[in-house]
Amino acid sequence: MSRAQDRIDALERAFGPLDDPANPLGGAALLAADAAGEVLPGAERVLDEWGLNAEFVPVSLGGRLERMDVLGRVLRPVFRRDASLGFGYGLNCFFAATPVWTAGSPGQQRLAARTLLEGRRMAVARHEVAHGNDFVSDEFTVRPEGDGLLLDGSKSAIANASRADGLVVFARAAGVDPSLSSSRTVLLLHRPDLPPGTVEDLGRRATTGMRSTEFGGLRITKCPVPHGAVLGAPGDGYELSLRSSLVIRGLIPSIVLAGADTALRTVARFAARRRADGRSSLDVQHVRDVLTGAFLDLLLTDCLALVATRALHLLPGQMSAYAAAAAYLTPKLVSESMDEMSAVLGEETFAEDGMYGMFQKQLRDLPVTSLGHAGSAGRQVSLLPQLPYFARYAWFADPEAPAELFRPHEDLPPLDLSKPTLLGDADPLAATLVASTDLLEEDELPAGSGESGTTLRFLARRLTSELNDLRRAFSEICPTDRQALASPHSFGLADRYTLVIAAAAGLGVWRAQRSAGAAADPFLADAAWPTAALYRLCRRLGLPLPDRPAAAEQRVLREVLSRLHGRRSYDLYDSTLA
Repeated sequence: MSRAQDRIDALERAFGPLDDPANPLGGAALLAADAAGEVLPGAERVLDEWGLNAEFVPVSLGGRLERMDVLGRVLRPVFRRDASLGFGYGLNCFFAATPVWTAGSPGQQRLAARTLLEGRRMAVARHEVAHGNDFVSDEFTVRPEGDGLLLDGSKSAIANASRADGLVVFARAAGVDPSLSSSRTVLLLHRPDLPPGTVEDLGRRATTGMRSTEFGGLRITKCPVPHGAVLGAPGDGYELSLRSSLVIRGLIPSIVLAGADTALRTVARFAARRRADGRSSLDVQHVRDVLTGAFLDLLLTDCLALVATRALHLLPGQMSAYAAAAAYLTPKLVSESMDEMSAVLGEETFAEDGMYGMFQKQLRDLPVTSLGHAGSAGRQVSLLPQLPYFARYAWFADPEAPAELFRPHEDLPPLDLSKPTLLGDADPLAATLVASTDLLEEDELPAGSGESGTTLRFLARRLTSELNDLRRAFSEICPTDRQALASPHSFGLADRYTLVIAAAAGLGVWRAQRSAGAAADPFLADAAWPTAALYRLCRRLGLPLPDRPAAAEQRVLREVLSRLHGRRSYDLYDSTLA
């Protein structure tokens, strides 16, 4: 893990201080490039020299990808600064390469690895069924032709369309009912090898967020493609899209919280500044509440990110629910926090440049970075069919998740993308909530926790009761009743479930820190932050609340200000910033 930490620290230093106006890669330069709809060339050179693309290539193919939780962390120094840079330069390449790592032949994997390791880009053109975030409804079609295949069609919104050498294309099989799951085939193409005149770049589309990312179009006309370009087997496209999403969704929290980290730092700096009369916005209780709440949301988000990425290694048969829940809930929590922070900034929220311009940029970028694969509704749809099964067979019956799931610095088994399953057969994270509640009921409270410990016990008990209520509600829904699963009532229940397992993830991380001895982070081992975080979750759920944990919230606020002045990140890792 130390080698990974060294890489992350080196990337952070290479960019330099975000708040230094003289830094050619700082906030002022990034905001100017964003306003012009251009990527900052110097920032791309940093990623070239650092070799970001190697992070997206498995170690077995010559890259540096061996742990998904580490990949999520590597992306944070980039997304804290500019989502356009992080997505357009590299993460979109990983999205494109994931189907290749999941189902590609050895030759296809070598081609994709070579493309990325040589510093070139890949792009993915997904089909309309799996992606509800396309600008318009258009697609590619593929049909047999002679000894091979013929590809036709267009897509008007593909990230890095004109810059990519590697193209992963989800195409509809001509003549096959598009409603069938077997109607999509995935192709891996090397653009320089395609016949001249068969591929045409279409115009770029402007976006409100991530202005510097190129969302362009491609038109492919009667392009001959060999059978060897098919990823997996013909008709595997729908399943391959779903399997790829298991990997991609786990990264969504990391990139969303990275941008929110910068937003919180911007607002905390605004709130802490002293006016001529010696007062500051921190004198107002509401402002203190907003900063405290935003930080707690980021900590819970990172707990979910940790669970979703480490579960790919540790719990491949159960991780699908956690990846979907993390990718669904994180943008929701962060969006609410951003709204609250906007009220603190007031008119400075609309600043396009200067000290507070980065908040407006993060506010614009958030809807684009968080939409991701199939959007929030798609994540709920993939989660919902699993919950009636969990209610009948898993909740209050499963053993709790392994402790390694919550220990970010522990080694992991090798990453094997053939193991994750689309539907989980157990819910050990929910069992962690039950086990944590039982331990707290047995008076396992940390020395000196005082009010926080007592309140934490009450809140854990309330959340466990909520899980029991969900068990009763989902037990009444037939897993095969699509109409019942698609009802607003079921969607609301799924939303409540994601908040419950966010609490479970937070308790799991807190317990792991408490048992870490001298290696523990003093703040994360303190009962204050899970107490304040669970109080916030219970309030969202409308559950009965104890007295407000004022002392715990004050401890969290002190940490917010300490990290602001100490130039440290607002996540579980408390990383030093440039």
